[in-house]
Amino acid sequence: MFHRQAGRYVANFAVDEVRVLRKVASEVVGLLTDGFDHTDPVVGRLFPAVYPKDAPDTAEFRRYTEGDLKTAKIDQAGAILAALPDDAGGEVRLDAETAEAWLRALNDARLAMGVRLEIKDGTDLGEELDDAVAEDPASSRVFQLSVYAYLGYLQESLLNALID
Repeated sequence: MFHRQAGRYVANFAVDEVRVLRKVASEVVGLLTDGFDHTDPVVGRLFPAVYPKDAPDTAEFRRYTEGDLKTAKIDQAGAILAALPDDAGGEVRLDAETAEAWLRALNDARLAMGVRLEIKDGTDLGEELDDAVAEDPASSRVFQLSVYAYLGYLQESLLNALID
């Protein structure tokens, strides 16, 4: 998907891909703004306790770092939104800095989805998807697992383009 071209990282996106990426990035922004709640397991995954056995030290660390981390994560999701074509498919061209922001934002989106979908380190995504399709091919879980897999593919494609 992504390839290097004249110092840029370029990919073409179909209309549906643009819509999915726009929705995912917008949901991350919403989670980090209006929906920000430390009791939400997704927030816990995106902002893990630095000192899991010492709540006061973790709270103190968060007091000094959380605002900047939230802003960075929102900006990274914003980089995806800013680079996507308007409600149509088309080409995306990223410079190195924006490509790295995309990688971090895609990672955050996958972490968030992974928590919601209860995906663990040893989860076989293909098996999960097959099971979900067998249970109900039109279910939201099938769609969500497909988006999760797509984000992983996109992340790997961009990372490979950056490394080449």
